[in-house]
Amino acid sequence: MSMLKSKALISLFLVSILWGCNYPVSAYLLKGFSPVFLSTVRICFTSLFLIIVALIHKGIRKPTGSEWKSLLGVGIFGTLLNQTFYFTGLHHTTPANASLIIALAPIATILLERIIFKVRLTLKKSLGALISLIGVFSIIGGAGGSLGISFGDLNIFVAMLCLSISLLYIRRLSKTLNSYIITVYATVLGSVLMIPAAGVENLVSGSVISHSPIMWILLICAGVIAQGIAGFWWNGGVAKVGAGTASMFMNIQPFVAIIASHFILGDRILPAQIFGGILVLLGVFIANMPSQAVKPVVLNQSNKTI
Repeated sequence: MSMLKSKALISLFLVSILWGCNYPVSAYLLKGFSPVFLSTVRICFTSLFLIIVALIHKGIRKPTGSEWKSLLGVGIFGTLLNQTFYFTGLHHTTPANASLIIALAPIATILLERIIFKVRLTLKKSLGALISLIGVFSIIGGAGGSLGISFGDLNIFVAMLCLSISLLYIRRLSKTLNSYIITVYATVLGSVLMIPAAGVENLVSGSVISHSPIMWILLICAGVIAQGIAGFWWNGGVAKVGAGTASMFMNIQPFVAIIASHFILGDRILPAQIFGGILVLLGVFIANMPSQAVKPVVLNQSNKTI
């Protein structure tokens, strides 16, 4: 294995650890900020970072009319709705549950492709979807000892569906735009859409804003490092090892979130979370297995968009 590839694999591993820890860190920040305000400020700091990088490197072209429509879809579903439901749900559930339910997004995307675009559902995809759904029901029913879904888990589930819908728009955009350009435009557009949402939250229930410098430093780091810089590290790793190899590192995040939540927040590690998490990730793995063995070929892999 070349030194370059080894560094890429280490980079992907560290980013997965960072993103896994981001779940309990976000839950901790909710102790000092209201959900929509927190999401808005965090995404604004991410946007500011991306704008600065874009101005330094230049070379970002203006999207076409049809691309703007798809970017608007990513902004609405991938940022406005996803982040609103995500932070509202995280306020009422555990980071472990949130990370495991969000891990279902690839399966939800497959099912949405079947419903919306009539994409053929293979036996492996069907089996993977079924196993993952069983895993999710194990997770959301395990904490309360019944199959009832909590308010927090329900919000996280809706956030996951919104994320899956945004992935459909991203796949369409990736045919004409690279992941970096999609990330910049979608994030900035999403932050603009989040500002009115924060205003509505303030009018309806009042915004909670921490005055602790530590909280604000942590919030800025979450926006710039966990969302901004880590995204570039991830895309760089994907470019070197391929999307298929990189996608396997995504499976690390839920279990990092479970362990980090235990040490950062003192959350108990429940058997249902471990069992359900294994089923969710097993289902995702089966659903994304290649249909048949093929001879190794050299391909240009598309980057994963954060």
